Amino acid sequence: MCTSVMYQNAKGNWFLARTMDFSFELGGRPVVVPRNFHFKSDADAEGFDTKLGFTGAGRDLNGYILVDGVNEAGVGAATLYFDGLAKFAEETEADKINLAPHEMINWILGNVTSVAGLKAKINDVNIVAVANDLFKMVVPLHWIVADKTGACVVLEQDGDGMHVMDDPAKVMTNSPDFQWHLKNLNNYVQLKPTSHGEKTYGEFKSDAYGLGSGALGLPGDYTSVSRFVRAAFIRENTEKADTTASSINALSHILNSVEIPKGVKADDEGGCDYSQYRGYMSLDEGAYYMQPYADQTITRVALTPAVLNADKPTEYPLQSEQQFNSVN
Repeated sequence: MCTSVMYQNAKGNWFLARTMDFSFELGGRPVVVPRNFHFKSDADAEGFDTKLGFTGAGRDLNGYILVDGVNEAGVGAATLYFDGLAKFAEETEADKINLAPHEMINWILGNVTSVAGLKAKINDVNIVAVANDLFKMVVPLHWIVADKTGACVVLEQDGDGMHVMDDPAKVMTNSPDFQWHLKNLNNYVQLKPTSHGEKTYGEFKSDAYGLGSGALGLPGDYTSVSRFVRAAFIRENTEKADTTASSINALSHILNSVEIPKGVKADDEGGCDYSQYRGYMSLDEGAYYMQPYADQTITRVALTPAVLNADKPTEYPLQSEQQFNSVN
């Protein structure tokens, strides 16, 4: 499923973060794709080229597929599930860049230097309904893209074509469509971080029991609708951090509110969605931070000259068991 949020710290630096919620084990790791790289494509035999180096979470499936990341120009992007609503082209177009849905992140991060630049280029792209080899299906996806100026858009393609929508809430989850989620926030205008005051019912005066009553009615379940509202409220009211390290820490606490532990969101066939990892994209510094479920130690990958100019992608391992700072 997944939740994504943007965050600005006290120094004005922007971050994009996400949870990767899925039942199928994706096995993603931190990867750096170098500059001037050629990707094979499931949609076009000629593939496509990229210019910019980028880093994010991905996997080598007869060629690297990334699902989120940040590039050297400070653009961050993430792909999220858009079940029941995504609709892609049935045929390729000779005068366009033909991509499978699962290839969009690679193309965006490898070729886009700003959200404004994405808006100018998106009509050159034709997203084709081509199956992903791992899932053996056309994966229904939509995307959130942000840059270091704070600009943020959501890309959704349905039966009416591609929609490029500014994201004023700086939040994204899954179906329904993005505009529906924004309208639904109007149902929660009563939420606030401070407590509600005294209220009179006839001759009876009621008062809240302790602090936190301002958040009464904040939905706590794991549906995409509730996660959108919860993420929007908590993101909006979380204290501004001063440093990059404290900003990643703040984002970790924000995503705590929407993280899905194993077992609490099960389907009728014995599977269950859970937050396989959290990804944090530091847009100003061009670094990626990955926090897997099995080991909540955060791994940082920077876009150094060595990896940006390498002749092939660089992949980094993750620990499969929780690490500790033992002090005695």
